[in-house]
Amino acid sequence: MTRLFAATTLALSLALPAAAFDMTAMTDAERSAFRAEVKAYLLENPEVMLEVFKVLEDKQAQAEASADIELVQTHKAELLQNPADWVGGNPKGDITLVEFLDYRCGYCRKAYAEVEELVKSDGNIRLIFKEYPILGEGSMISSQFAIATRMVAGDEAYKKAHDALITLRGDATPETLGALATELGLDAPAILAKMESPEVKAVIDANHALGMAMQINGTPSFVIEGAMLRGYVPLDGMREIVESERASKG
Repeated sequence: MTRLFAATTLALSLALPAAAFDMTAMTDAERSAFRAEVKAYLLENPEVMLEVFKVLEDKQAQAEASADIELVQTHKAELLQNPADWVGGNPKGDITLVEFLDYRCGYCRKAYAEVEELVKSDGNIRLIFKEYPILGEGSMISSQFAIATRMVAGDEAYKKAHDALITLRGDATPETLGALATELGLDAPAILAKMESPEVKAVIDANHALGMAMQINGTPSFVIEGAMLRGYVPLDGMREIVESERASKG
């Protein structure tokens, strides 16, 4: 009976607010006995703690999702209306997908073909890239090159540079990027000169500030309308989220 009481009390103490269960009302002997019974019960029924942890994890996930929705709404203009960003896919699409990416990130490279397929097969997605170099010098120089290419040669050239950078083998250096620009039929000297400009730095600084404000610590990170995805998501999962966001818009 004592053990049943301890188990019931434990369940109530976990389910109710802290003020609803006051162990200070117990004598020292009662408190010691209660603790011993709770410990014994949990050792005999470890699945109880698994259930408790699952409830806590679900609550935490719900809280994080709500916080992410609020972050997206707070920074909506910076996410969707920054003229410094390249916009592709269907510019008039009913769903906007924003990707924070780093060219040297393995999961960004893994996601590349799947994002391309998602946008192409759907046909109604507006795609925005946020240059977000966080993995060292190779990442920074790659983003500088991509942004400088857009400033010097326009959106079409940027997309070519983006595709080449995300699949680039070997290190990104001024020499390899100069050769890449020439291979793409671009003005390599002009792009290399532009890479260190204040204008390019301003774009990267703004993206870093936005990422910090949105608590983005890794790449790829995606915003699909009101949903935020922190990390790589397979193509089928991305499609489900797109459809869910589309349905929520009515």
